[in-house]
Amino acid sequence: MRLVLTRPRPQCADWLARLAAEGIAAVALPLIAIEAGGDPRAAQAAWQRLPGALLAMFVSPNAVERFFVARPQGEVWPADTLAATVGPGSAEALRAQGVPAELLRQPPADAASFDSEHLWPLLSSLDWRGRRALILRGEGGRDWLADRLREQGAEVEAFHIYRRSCPQLDEAEQGLLSEVQAAPGRHVWLFSSSEAIHNLASLGFKPAPVSLAIATHPRIADTARALGWPHVVSARPDAAAVAAACRALPGAAPTI
Repeated sequence: MRLVLTRPRPQCADWLARLAAEGIAAVALPLIAIEAGGDPRAAQAAWQRLPGALLAMFVSPNAVERFFVARPQGEVWPADTLAATVGPGSAEALRAQGVPAELLRQPPADAASFDSEHLWPLLSSLDWRGRRALILRGEGGRDWLADRLREQGAEVEAFHIYRRSCPQLDEAEQGLLSEVQAAPGRHVWLFSSSEAIHNLASLGFKPAPVSLAIATHPRIADTARALGWPHVVSARPDAAAVAAACRALPGAAPTI
């Protein structure tokens, strides 16, 4: 059996290496394409608003990448601005960009899931009255955290710095999709986004009665089931948790 990784292309190589270190045989079939947002000046505008902000929230590694690509020459992270995210991949990307570890806020490593609900307890005790909070995100997405911040008196500014879309598969990826469709019982899908599941459906893929999937959040798992996936389990978005979920699935685990 093989695990089919569906994350955007820029994240696939790192994830494949992490999964291999856990003994999991995986292949990449990116189901989300990341493009620049509708306004190319959005990331630049966010940098201008960063000084004096109490918080900058990054919803994904893509948000981190798009934001720091636009960093003005010589600009450094403000010493009094927190950087928050929900996933370990985003936190690692922020550290790689020079954000001090003491300014990072993310759900605990043992949190039931990595989402805004588990991040909020780390932020809710701060005095948000009249303070600015930036949210760096793609087009669309949830407003749950923004709503909580506004309820506490924060001035929330959202910047849509990238766009997600259904990718154009190359010849090898088309071949892999056909191979998985022909042998569903020998593959396990890893979904880190509900949008990826919808994009897979738009490409003509239909889950079989033996199709297996791992979702990195309960909401994603619900989407998979609603679209006909018969066997779906949840796992946190880290390689060790995904490997454990693989080994718990019916049949042989997809190991190297």
